[in-house]
Formats: sequence, structure tokens, C-alpha cells
Amino acid sequence: MTDASQRAIKWSYMDHWRSNGPSGPVDQWHSHKTMSAFLKQVKAVGFDAIDTFDFRIWQMYGDYGGPAKYQEMVTDHGLERIVNTFHAADYDTRTYAPHLPETHENILEDFRVTMGRWSEIQLDNIIVMPATLYYDMEPVTEDKLKHTAELWNKVGEITAGFGVKLTCHHEFFCGIQSEPDIDTFYSYTDPQYVNLFVDTAQHCIAGLDPVALYNKHAHRVSGFHFKDTRHVATGDDHRHRPDSEIMAPTTGKWFYEMGTPQGLVDFEAMMTAVRDNGYTGWISVEHDKANKEGGDYSESTAISRWYAKNVLEEIYR
Repeated sequence: MTDASQRAIKWSYMDHWRSNGPSGPVDQWHSHKTMSAFLKQVKAVGFDAIDTFDFRIWQMYGDYGGPAKYQEMVTDHGLERIVNTFHAADYDTRTYAPHLPETHENILEDFRVTMGRWSEIQLDNIIVMPATLYYDMEPVTEDKLKHTAELWNKVGEITAGFGVKLTCHHEFFCGIQSEPDIDTFYSYTDPQYVNLFVDTAQHCIAGLDPVALYNKHAHRVSGFHFKDTRHVATGDDHRHRPDSEIMAPTTGKWFYEMGTPQGLVDFEAMMTAVRDNGYTGWISVEHDKANKEGGDYSESTAISRWYAKNVLEEIYR
């Protein structure tokens, strides 16, 4: 068996999770006991590390004593570390809208403070949605894309000062989600400071081919969310307040694990592209809202890890 440190690809688990408690779904951050059970399950099926959300830092401070202390718990359960954190900002156009220059200083200060908090541990990426929700940015113009790029170039300089990559994740309801807008955005950003984080399902829902998008921008890609979908957004699916993933009336459940029947993402082609582009390092598996319509997080996690080991790792040896 190959040692994890020698493998070209390692697998991190993005920590969306719910388990069933006596009073309903229980978040793994509910207690040290529920966190321990979560970490044991993730490790048992063969993941190497975890990703988390930026807002979890408050629970790390309150329940564990900070990011370094929480990471000690992660490593005590046999996982390597925390690889990435997702900066889930509140995109309020009054204070936090990348296409509006008057909000930039507030966003920059947010990242100065945020990176200081995380400096106890070494992250690979801080992941951002690079634009407001689509309905707050439309119409998407070249000037708006330029303003947005200018902001993230500056944010990327801040994160680089802490040894962390700034990487952009394009949800299907994000202001920058079409292929032409994504291409324009990256043409205005500095490759030294702004990277792309490919979410296979989100791009597919937005009507893009995630494999083709990755091949086009492979030199800018610093990570992946591997998850599947059975649906492409139609009509105004990407325009529903406050969250299109929940509010779009056409689709009850957007996201599925790798290996799901009727999945639209060609993961074998994606893994072939990952190999052929020479990508090495971490791939994150994500199960966003896996428990909708009778789904189960632990089941989805086990199935996706089986798929990663028995299908994808056979492609990338």
C-alpha cells in the first residue's frame, strides 16, 4: 500500500455533515463526542484530511481553544490536517460587493483580520465565491468584472503574505458563472495571486462542461470540489432569494455523491484531465445538503470514497 505522503493525489473531505439525533439532525460541531464520531467516520472510509468553513473558527476558539487545538483533535483521529477553508461571506451590496469599489476596503480589512486568525495553522487555500449573488450583480459587465478582479488581486496579496492561496469557487448562482464571464474575470486577475477552485457540480449546473473549463484554466487551478449533480439550472433557477440551492422551484436536491446513477459529471474524464495536466496534491470531496430527499451523509461519504479509490485512483496512478 502506498504511503499517503508518496501519493500524487490525496483526498480531503469538506465538512458538510448531519447525523440523526433523538431530536432531529445533529451537526458534528454539536459536541466533542459528535465531532469525534464524524472524524472517525471520515478517517475510517479512507480520507486523508478535512476542509472546513471560515465561520467554524468561532467554534474552534469556543470549544477547542483555537484552530491549532482543533487541528490537534483532527490529527489525533488519524487525519493529516485542515487543508482548505471556505470564506462564506455575507454578500451585502452595501458593504461586501466585489463589483462595487466602494466596498473594497471593507473586504480587504475582513481578509487582513481573517488571515490573522487562521495563522495558527498552515492552510493551502482560502476559497471564496468571487462575486455577489447573480441577482445583485446583473447585468454583468466588463467594468464590473474588472472591479471584481482588482479586488481579488489585492486580497490574494494579503493571503499570500500568510502563505495561503486565494482561490475562487463559482457557484451556479454566483454573479460570475457563465464561461465567457469566467474567462474574462481570469484574464483580469493576476495568476500569482488569484486561483480557480473547480467545483464539478456547480459548473455543470450552470451549463458548463467542468472538464473543458478545467483544461482551459488548468494552470490557474489550485483545488477541486468533486461532487455530482443530476440537474442543469433552467430559467431563473440562479436568481432566487436568499439561496437558489434551496429556493429554486425546479429542483429539490442539486447535489449527489460521485458514482450516483444519472450523474451528469464525467468524473473519469475529469480525473484523466487532472492526471494529464500534471496536477498533484489535494482533491476535496463535498456533499452539500446530502441529507435532502432521504439522503444520508455517511452513506454518500462512503460511496464517494469507494468511487475515488476503485475508479479514480485507477486512472491516476
